[in-house]
Amino acid sequence: MAQKNHHQAEEQDKPTNRRIKFITGADSFGCSLKDALVSHLGSLNIEVEDIGVGAYYSIGEEIGRRVSASSSSSDTQTLGLVACGTGVGVQIFANKSPGVYAATCLTPEEAQNTRSINNANVLAVSGMSTPPDVAVKILDTFINTSFMSPCAASGGKDWDPEIQSFLDGSLPEMAKIGKSSSVGEQPSCAICSLAKNREYSPVEIMPGGSMKIVRETPTSAIVRFKAGSVEPAHHHTFGHDLVVLNGSKRVWNLTKSEAYDLGAGDFLFTPAGDVHRVKYFEDTEFFIRWDGHWDIFLDEDLETAKSAIDKEQ
Repeated sequence: MAQKNHHQAEEQDKPTNRRIKFITGADSFGCSLKDALVSHLGSLNIEVEDIGVGAYYSIGEEIGRRVSASSSSSDTQTLGLVACGTGVGVQIFANKSPGVYAATCLTPEEAQNTRSINNANVLAVSGMSTPPDVAVKILDTFINTSFMSPCAASGGKDWDPEIQSFLDGSLPEMAKIGKSSSVGEQPSCAICSLAKNREYSPVEIMPGGSMKIVRETPTSAIVRFKAGSVEPAHHHTFGHDLVVLNGSKRVWNLTKSEAYDLGAGDFLFTPAGDVHRVKYFEDTEFFIRWDGHWDIFLDEDLETAKSAIDKEQ
C-alpha cells in the first residue's frame, strides 16, 4: 500500500501534470538573483507573477499569503520564489501563512530533499551567498522534484515502505498546522521552533550571552542576551547576517562610524573585520548565520565599552 501511495503522490505533484505558476519577490539584497531566476523561468515558459522588491519581511509575508490563497487550485500548481541576503528572513515570514512550506536552499541537493521530504512549495534563496548559475540549478531541481521521489537523503533510491507510509501520512497532519490556534496561543516561526528544548551554552567572553548552534555548514545559531548586556567592541574573520526574533538592541559599527537600532524582525549584515559594539535594551534573541568556524577578537574590554556607551547616551 505504501508503494501505491508513493506513485500516487508522484502523479499528483509532477510538474508536467499541472501548469506551474511562480509568485516571486525579493528584498534589495536578493533582487539581482531574483531577476536572474525570473528570466530563467521565462525561458522555460513558466508563468511568473513578480511582486517586485520590498522589505524582506513584507515580501516574504506577501508571497506566503498569495501561495496559501492559491493552494486550492486543481489545474495550476502555484509555487513561490523569494530572495534576500541570506534567504532566511524571507523564509521566516513566508512560513507564517497556512499551507506554505518555505525552505532556504543553498544547494540543489537541499532543494531536492525539501521537495521530496517536506513537499515544500516556496523556494528561498540567498542573494549574497549563491551565484546565479548555482541558483538556476537549485531552481530547476526544485521544479523537477516531486513529493516522496528519490532524493539525496534517500541515496537516490525509492524510500523504504515504512518511510513512504510516514511521508504519505504527513500531508494531512501538516495541513492542520497554522489553520487555528487556541486562545492566547501565538503560532511559532520556524526559527523559533528550533530553539525549543535546546540547551544554550554561555558565551564566556560576553557576559549575559548564550548561544545554540543549529546548523554546522554554513554555521547558524540562535543567540540570547539578557537586558542590559553589552558586547565590547570586537570583530570576526567572517561576515555575518542576523535577524532579531524578539527584544531590542543597538549595534555600533565603529569601522563605518554608523549605529543601528534593531527590533523584532530587523536584519543586519556585518562584513568581515568590521569592529562593532552592542548594547541590549531588553532580553533579546536573534538568529545569526556565518561562513566558516566561529571566532571572535576583542578590541576593547567590557568596562571601556560600558563607559563609551554611557557617554553617548
